[in-house]
Amino acid sequence: MIKEAIEKILSLASINTATIGDQIFTNSDLRRVPDAVTDTLKVRNLQGIVDYLRNNFDSKMPVIVHVISPTQVNVVTGFNRDLNRSTLIEATALLPEIKFGWFYDIESFNILLQSCFVDTEQKQRILSIVGNVVDEKVVTVGDTGISQQVTAKAGIATVEPVVLPNPVHLKPYRTFVEIKQPESAFVFRMKDGPSAALFEADGGAWKLDAIEEIKLYFSKELEQLIADGHVVIVG
Repeated sequence: MIKEAIEKILSLASINTATIGDQIFTNSDLRRVPDAVTDTLKVRNLQGIVDYLRNNFDSKMPVIVHVISPTQVNVVTGFNRDLNRSTLIEATALLPEIKFGWFYDIESFNILLQSCFVDTEQKQRILSIVGNVVDEKVVTVGDTGISQQVTAKAGIATVEPVVLPNPVHLKPYRTFVEIKQPESAFVFRMKDGPSAALFEADGGAWKLDAIEEIKLYFSKELEQLIADGHVVIVG
Protein backbone atom coordinates (compact mmCIF):
# COMPACT_ATOMS: atom_id res chain seq x y z
CA MET A 1 0.00 0.00 0.00
CA ILE A 2 2.78 2.39 0.98
CA LYS A 3 4.81 1.38 -2.08
CA GLU A 4 1.88 2.11 -4.39
CA ALA A 5 1.39 5.52 -2.78
CA ILE A 6 5.06 6.38 -3.25
CA GLU A 7 4.98 5.29 -6.90
CA LYS A 8 1.88 7.42 -7.46
CA ILE A 9 3.56 10.46 -5.92
CA LEU A 10 6.67 9.92 -8.04
CA SER A 11 4.60 9.59 -11.19
CA LEU A 12 2.85 12.88 -10.42
CA ALA A 13 6.13 14.65 -9.74
CA SER A 14 7.36 14.21 -13.30
CA ILE A 15 5.96 16.27 -16.14
CA ASN A 16 5.40 14.35 -19.33
CA THR A 17 4.27 15.78 -22.64
CA ALA A 18 2.96 14.18 -25.78
CA THR A 19 2.12 15.61 -29.19
CA ILE A 20 -0.98 14.24 -30.85
CA GLY A 21 -1.61 15.75 -34.26
CA ASP A 22 -0.86 19.44 -33.86
CA GLN A 23 -1.89 19.57 -30.21
CA ILE A 24 0.29 19.23 -27.10
CA PHE A 25 -0.82 17.28 -24.02
CA THR A 26 0.85 17.02 -20.63
CA ASN A 27 1.08 14.53 -17.72
CA SER A 28 -0.31 11.04 -17.55
CA ASP A 29 -3.92 12.16 -17.90
CA LEU A 30 -2.98 13.83 -21.20
CA ARG A 31 -4.45 17.25 -20.39
CA ARG A 32 -4.09 19.55 -23.38
CA VAL A 33 -1.82 22.59 -23.05
CA PRO A 34 -3.73 25.74 -24.15
CA ASP A 35 -2.13 28.32 -26.40
CA ALA A 36 -0.43 31.16 -24.58
CA VAL A 37 -2.11 34.57 -24.80
CA THR A 38 -0.76 38.08 -24.32
CA ASP A 39 -2.27 41.42 -23.40
CA THR A 40 -3.58 43.49 -26.28
CA LEU A 41 -1.59 46.58 -27.22
CA LYS A 42 -3.74 49.71 -27.10
CA VAL A 43 -3.19 52.83 -29.20
CA ARG A 44 -5.21 55.95 -29.94
CA ASN A 45 -4.65 56.43 -33.66
CA LEU A 46 -4.51 54.53 -36.93
CA GLN A 47 -0.84 55.30 -37.43
CA GLY A 48 -0.03 53.15 -34.40
CA ILE A 49 -1.49 50.11 -36.17
CA VAL A 50 0.39 50.95 -39.38
CA ASP A 51 3.71 51.23 -37.51
CA TYR A 52 3.09 47.97 -35.67
CA LEU A 53 2.29 46.00 -38.83
CA ARG A 54 5.06 47.48 -40.95
CA ASN A 55 7.64 46.44 -38.36
CA ASN A 56 6.03 43.01 -37.79
CA PHE A 57 7.43 43.16 -34.27
CA ASP A 58 5.63 40.06 -32.97
CA SER A 59 5.99 38.05 -36.21
CA LYS A 60 2.30 37.17 -36.27
CA MET A 61 1.58 37.55 -39.98
CA PRO A 62 -0.83 37.00 -41.63
CA VAL A 63 -3.39 39.10 -39.74
CA ILE A 64 -6.84 40.63 -40.19
CA VAL A 65 -7.40 44.37 -39.74
CA HIS A 66 -10.99 44.49 -38.49
CA VAL A 67 -12.63 47.92 -38.73
CA ILE A 68 -15.29 47.44 -36.08
CA SER A 69 -16.67 50.98 -36.04
CA PRO A 70 -15.67 54.57 -36.81
CA THR A 71 -13.90 54.65 -33.44
CA GLN A 72 -12.39 51.17 -33.06
CA VAL A 73 -10.04 49.01 -35.12
CA ASN A 74 -8.62 45.64 -34.01
CA VAL A 75 -5.81 43.59 -35.52
CA VAL A 76 -6.43 39.87 -34.98
CA THR A 77 -4.61 36.67 -35.89
CA GLY A 78 -6.00 33.63 -37.63
CA PHE A 79 -7.55 30.83 -35.58
CA ASN A 80 -5.18 28.97 -33.26
CA ARG A 81 -5.61 25.30 -32.42
CA ASP A 82 -8.24 26.24 -29.82
CA LEU A 83 -10.24 27.95 -32.60
CA ASN A 84 -9.67 31.34 -30.98
CA ARG A 85 -8.18 34.52 -32.39
CA SER A 86 -5.69 36.73 -30.58
CA THR A 87 -6.20 40.50 -30.66
CA LEU A 88 -2.69 41.88 -31.15
CA ILE A 89 -3.40 45.60 -31.14
CA GLU A 90 -6.48 47.79 -30.73
CA ALA A 91 -6.94 51.40 -31.80
CA THR A 92 -9.61 53.55 -30.14
CA ALA A 93 -10.16 57.11 -31.35
CA LEU A 94 -9.72 60.05 -28.98
CA LEU A 95 -12.75 62.25 -29.58
CA PRO A 96 -14.31 65.37 -28.08
CA GLU A 97 -17.63 65.03 -26.28
CA ILE A 98 -20.49 66.25 -28.45
CA LYS A 99 -24.05 65.89 -27.17
CA PHE A 100 -26.41 65.82 -30.14
CA GLY A 101 -30.02 66.56 -29.25
CA TRP A 102 -28.85 68.63 -26.26
CA PHE A 103 -29.60 72.35 -25.99
CA TYR A 104 -26.53 74.45 -25.20
CA ASP A 105 -26.55 78.09 -24.17
CA ILE A 106 -25.31 80.31 -26.99
CA GLU A 107 -21.77 80.73 -25.64
CA SER A 108 -21.31 76.98 -25.10
CA PHE A 109 -22.79 76.20 -28.52
CA ASN A 110 -20.44 78.69 -30.17
CA ILE A 111 -17.42 77.09 -28.48
CA LEU A 112 -18.65 73.60 -29.41
CA LEU A 113 -18.91 74.49 -33.11
CA GLN A 114 -15.49 76.15 -33.19
CA SER A 115 -13.63 73.39 -31.36
CA CYS A 116 -15.36 70.15 -32.37
CA PHE A 117 -16.38 70.66 -36.03
CA VAL A 118 -14.36 70.90 -39.23
CA ASP A 119 -14.45 74.39 -40.72
CA THR A 120 -17.08 74.55 -43.49
CA GLU A 121 -19.29 77.20 -45.06
CA GLN A 122 -22.41 76.00 -43.21
CA LYS A 123 -20.55 75.95 -39.90
CA GLN A 124 -19.59 79.59 -40.44
CA ARG A 125 -23.18 80.46 -41.30
CA ILE A 126 -24.49 78.96 -38.06
CA LEU A 127 -21.75 80.69 -36.07
CA SER A 128 -22.77 83.98 -37.66
CA ILE A 129 -26.39 83.47 -36.63
CA VAL A 130 -25.86 82.34 -33.03
CA GLY A 131 -23.13 84.92 -32.49
CA ASN A 132 -25.40 87.81 -33.47
CA VAL A 133 -28.69 86.92 -31.80
CA VAL A 134 -30.03 89.98 -29.97
CA ASP A 135 -33.38 88.68 -28.67
CA GLU A 136 -33.99 85.72 -26.37
CA LYS A 137 -37.23 84.83 -28.19
CA VAL A 138 -37.29 82.19 -30.94
CA VAL A 139 -40.27 82.42 -33.29
CA THR A 140 -41.84 79.59 -35.31
CA VAL A 141 -42.60 80.67 -38.87
CA GLY A 142 -43.83 79.13 -42.12
CA ASP A 143 -46.89 77.16 -43.13
CA THR A 144 -45.49 73.91 -41.73
CA GLY A 145 -44.95 75.29 -38.23
CA ILE A 146 -41.44 73.84 -38.28
CA SER A 147 -39.20 76.65 -39.50
CA GLN A 148 -37.73 78.93 -36.85
CA GLN A 149 -36.72 82.57 -36.87
CA VAL A 150 -34.54 84.69 -34.59
CA THR A 151 -33.66 88.37 -34.45
CA ALA A 152 -29.98 88.97 -35.16
CA LYS A 153 -27.62 91.80 -35.95
CA ALA A 154 -27.42 92.56 -39.67
CA GLY A 155 -24.88 95.37 -39.40
CA ILE A 156 -23.39 97.84 -36.98
CA ALA A 157 -26.70 99.48 -36.08
CA THR A 158 -29.40 97.29 -37.60
CA VAL A 159 -31.13 94.03 -36.77
CA GLU A 160 -33.35 91.81 -38.87
CA PRO A 161 -35.26 88.49 -38.63
CA VAL A 162 -33.20 85.48 -39.73
CA VAL A 163 -34.75 82.12 -40.63
CA LEU A 164 -32.66 79.23 -39.33
CA PRO A 165 -31.23 77.00 -42.09
CA ASN A 166 -32.44 73.39 -42.08
CA PRO A 167 -31.17 70.84 -42.55
CA VAL A 168 -27.51 71.79 -42.15
CA HIS A 169 -24.59 69.67 -43.33
CA LEU A 170 -21.66 69.60 -40.92
CA LYS A 171 -18.49 67.61 -40.19
CA PRO A 172 -18.10 66.96 -36.47
CA TYR A 173 -15.01 65.11 -35.24
CA ARG A 174 -16.47 61.62 -34.82
CA THR A 175 -13.75 59.31 -36.10
CA PHE A 176 -9.95 59.02 -36.29
CA VAL A 177 -8.20 62.28 -37.18
CA GLU A 178 -6.10 60.62 -39.90
CA ILE A 179 -9.12 60.30 -42.17
CA LYS A 180 -11.58 62.78 -43.66
CA GLN A 181 -14.40 63.48 -41.23
CA PRO A 182 -17.72 62.38 -42.81
CA GLU A 183 -20.29 65.07 -43.52
CA SER A 184 -23.88 64.43 -42.50
CA ALA A 185 -27.21 66.21 -42.11
CA PHE A 186 -28.40 67.78 -38.86
CA VAL A 187 -31.55 69.53 -37.76
CA PHE A 188 -30.57 72.89 -36.26
CA ARG A 189 -32.99 74.09 -33.57
CA MET A 190 -33.12 76.97 -31.12
CA LYS A 191 -35.40 77.84 -28.23
CA ASP A 192 -35.97 80.78 -25.95
CA GLY A 193 -33.07 81.74 -23.78
CA PRO A 194 -31.70 81.56 -26.35
CA SER A 195 -30.15 78.10 -26.65
CA ALA A 196 -29.27 75.89 -29.62
CA ALA A 197 -28.99 72.20 -30.47
CA LEU A 198 -28.12 69.87 -33.33
CA PHE A 199 -30.09 66.69 -33.97
CA GLU A 200 -28.62 63.91 -36.14
CA ALA A 201 -30.69 63.43 -39.28
CA ASP A 202 -28.92 60.91 -41.52
CA GLY A 203 -29.93 57.65 -39.84
CA GLY A 204 -26.32 56.80 -39.01
CA ALA A 205 -25.19 56.63 -42.65
CA TRP A 206 -22.07 58.60 -41.69
CA LYS A 207 -20.78 55.53 -39.83
CA LEU A 208 -20.62 53.50 -43.03
CA ASP A 209 -18.81 56.37 -44.77
CA ALA A 210 -16.28 56.55 -41.93
CA ILE A 211 -15.63 52.79 -42.02
CA GLU A 212 -15.00 52.96 -45.77
CA GLU A 213 -12.57 55.86 -45.25
CA ILE A 214 -10.67 53.89 -42.61
CA LYS A 215 -10.43 50.88 -44.92
CA LEU A 216 -9.17 53.13 -47.71
CA TYR A 217 -6.55 54.61 -45.36
CA PHE A 218 -5.20 51.14 -44.50
CA SER A 219 -5.34 50.04 -48.14
CA LYS A 220 -2.94 52.85 -49.01
CA GLU A 221 -0.69 52.67 -45.94
CA LEU A 222 -0.38 48.86 -45.97
CA GLU A 223 -0.47 48.36 -49.73
CA GLN A 224 2.62 46.13 -49.92
CA LEU A 225 1.63 43.95 -46.95
CA ILE A 226 -1.80 43.46 -48.52
CA ALA A 227 -0.25 42.56 -51.89
CA ASP A 228 2.02 40.02 -50.17
CA GLY A 229 -0.96 38.37 -48.48
CA HIS A 230 0.13 39.35 -44.97
CA VAL A 231 -2.82 41.64 -44.20
CA VAL A 232 -6.54 41.37 -44.93
CA ILE A 233 -8.85 44.31 -44.23
CA VAL A 234 -12.47 43.72 -43.25
CA GLY A 235 -15.14 46.12 -42.04
